[in-house]
Amino acid sequence: MATADEVPSSSSTTRSRPSSPRISSPPSSPFDQQRPLWPRRKRGGGGGGRRRRSRSFAVWIAIVGFFVLMNWWMFSRLQNYRVHSKSEEISTAIAAADATSSDILQGDSIKYQKSRRPHKPMYTRLLALAAHALAEAESKPEPRDTWKETLTSASSWVPCADRRGWKSFDGNNGYILVSANGGISQQRVAICNAVAISRLLNATLVLPKFLHSNVWKDESQFSAIYQEDHFISVLKADIQIVKELPVELRSLDLEAIGSLVTDNEVMKEAKPSFYLKKVLPILLKNRVVHFTGFGNRLAFDPIPHELQRLRCRCNFHALQFVESIQKGGALLIQRMRRHRSLPRSLEQNLLGPFAVESNTKGEKDKLTSAPRYLAMHVRFEIDMVAYSMCYFGGGKEEEEELEAYRAVHFPALTLLKKSSRIPPASVLRFDGKCPLTPEEAVLMLAALGFKRKTRVYIAGADIYGGKSRMAALKSLYPKLTTKESLLSSSEIEPFRNSSSQLAALDFIVCSAADVFSMTDDGSQFSSLVQGYRMYYGEGKHPTIRPNKRRLASIFARNATIEWKYFQQSIRKATRQNKKVEKRPVARSIYRHPRCVECMCHVQ
Repeated sequence: MATADEVPSSSSTTRSRPSSPRISSPPSSPFDQQRPLWPRRKRGGGGGGRRRRSRSFAVWIAIVGFFVLMNWWMFSRLQNYRVHSKSEEISTAIAAADATSSDILQGDSIKYQKSRRPHKPMYTRLLALAAHALAEAESKPEPRDTWKETLTSASSWVPCADRRGWKSFDGNNGYILVSANGGISQQRVAICNAVAISRLLNATLVLPKFLHSNVWKDESQFSAIYQEDHFISVLKADIQIVKELPVELRSLDLEAIGSLVTDNEVMKEAKPSFYLKKVLPILLKNRVVHFTGFGNRLAFDPIPHELQRLRCRCNFHALQFVESIQKGGALLIQRMRRHRSLPRSLEQNLLGPFAVESNTKGEKDKLTSAPRYLAMHVRFEIDMVAYSMCYFGGGKEEEEELEAYRAVHFPALTLLKKSSRIPPASVLRFDGKCPLTPEEAVLMLAALGFKRKTRVYIAGADIYGGKSRMAALKSLYPKLTTKESLLSSSEIEPFRNSSSQLAALDFIVCSAADVFSMTDDGSQFSSLVQGYRMYYGEGKHPTIRPNKRRLASIFARNATIEWKYFQQSIRKATRQNKKVEKRPVARSIYRHPRCVECMCHVQ
């Protein structure tokens, strides 16, 4: 099971498949016209005539070639359009399963026996080539940009979401209650969206609650993960926050009076106008509104500047982990860096008073050589694998096992598959819909030039396929470790029964890493880590975000491609995604805080 990420969702409206556009025939050649292209000359110059005929023939060949090329291009675009249209149909159809799957996930827990059969390795040939390449690279320097952010202007962006341009509100329109679902990542987004909506509606926010889920199996509430008093203090100039509803409102039947708003009643990424038109009248009438199942229900654009900045202030300044989590995170970083670590801005904000304690006492002048480490979030738990509808090389047994899991946890997906509305797994893979396998992840690292001795921290929960699936990572990178292997049984015991607190430890180690790599760019956890590194990283904390569509076409040639070309292709495919410019319009400010609402650009 995942510890921090959501099951992906899409919009719930089913669209009809667009009709295929016609490909028009090429226009007639200029030579088909009766009027000649050039005026005729008198006979006598035989050489000149031959030259003219040769020139005419060359022009004719060029024009025909141009139209052939245009037809090929239009046909390829049409094919891509068909695949994309089918993919959109799938996404919208799968989203129809969200409500159903949500009910299943919140319902009675049904235990599922994970497979213990040995996993047959994928990409055996490429793994052997990678092992040989890593052995040869031991005496060679790593590529210059391996541990660096390739965007040189990244350091000119500095955090400034703590600055304000408005006055405080009294919050006298009523009270906002929020019950957030999902794991720690979805809950974090829900909290900051609720803060922004409370300001928008001039309402007082009651400290958010977290819904219990049998998927996450975690009963932790806000105070077990985040510092309540710090949260209230940082935001007191923006909104009013209380820990409980006033006594006179606690006995109200919110559903009966129409104050209960479910996530099904609020569209994904709803605009502020929705809340002003639909929710504010309820708030003014009943003095209280309860959002239940609340998550990604506020748009990223168009949003007023100060309201957007408030979301950043909440995410990057107000939400600090409790001291027990900070202490555990500091211990993990200390051991990843072998007790040598300089207190940087990023670690100070993550660890609070424990940032300096992670250093060896009395040796501050020797800390500049602290070992570097790479952190990778391997999003390959059984829920993600089953939900993706992809094939991962396990044969008939794998297909039956995942189908049985879907029948229990995602029955709507099973119905969609039977109705043939979901394309084959091969189409999903080439469209970039499948998460990277552990084998693909480790091959990507090797191709990017990370040496065999690199210290690698793996974040995540139970990897589907177990130890046999992780064998490829261990064989190429023996210094691979997890929080379970770094902490003693007594040190990890306080967190063992809380998936959210375990995920918080992963969040700290991944955020502080010299390089962070994800295997699924749709992961909420990876998105939040990327955003935190971008905000506090001073342009020195690169994130590797794979382009799954490009990588799929590269891995498809695994039986024949030579390592040199594989390496070049992987580097080219990831180099552009490593460059993170300003936040694109409508993209998440939690993932892309490099924008004027959240950060300041220093010339």
